[in-house]
Amino acid sequence: MEIVLVRHGLPMRVETKDGAAADPSLSRIGLMQAVEAADWLVGMGVDAIYSSPLQRARETAEPFAKRSGLKIVIEDDVSEFDRDSSTYIPMEELKAQDYEAWKAFVDGGYGDDVDVLSFQATVVRGIESIIERHSGERVAVFCHGGVVNMWASHVLDMPPRLFTDVRYASASRFLCASTGERSLVSLNETQHLTR
Repeated sequence: MEIVLVRHGLPMRVETKDGAAADPSLSRIGLMQAVEAADWLVGMGVDAIYSSPLQRARETAEPFAKRSGLKIVIEDDVSEFDRDSSTYIPMEELKAQDYEAWKAFVDGGYGDDVDVLSFQATVVRGIESIIERHSGERVAVFCHGGVVNMWASHVLDMPPRLFTDVRYASASRFLCASTGERSLVSLNETQHLTR
């Protein structure tokens, strides 16, 4: 089977005052990216759609669900590691405003409360459960940059880290054999995006 991991489109910056989870919506550009991803996916013969429960992933999945007539199934285990954070700052903004904080983040400084091994184990469990349910099919999973990095690290047998800059609304494809082999087909495809 083939699994296509689609990162969410560009979200808005959110910083809550009360400590509640930020969980941002897509920006205007992010909504356009979601439509472009849907246009690209519609001809691929996708059999099922999964999404992280976070708003930015669900909103990215919605145009494709409407076009394909498929129902979005929520998979909690493909949520991002910052799901409970009270702040969401798009990586480009963080890099432009506080390069040192951005550099520390991409070098593995996810924060004191993030256990990277546990996060990767959760992501692997979630994706493997999707694979198990869809033998011989193609599935689109709308998720997050950290999720793509953790799954790709697992497939490539690398230590779990943010080793690639996963672009907004990009697609990464993996072949998953019923015998347990997992292989990378493509990482970070953006040919369908104009923004």
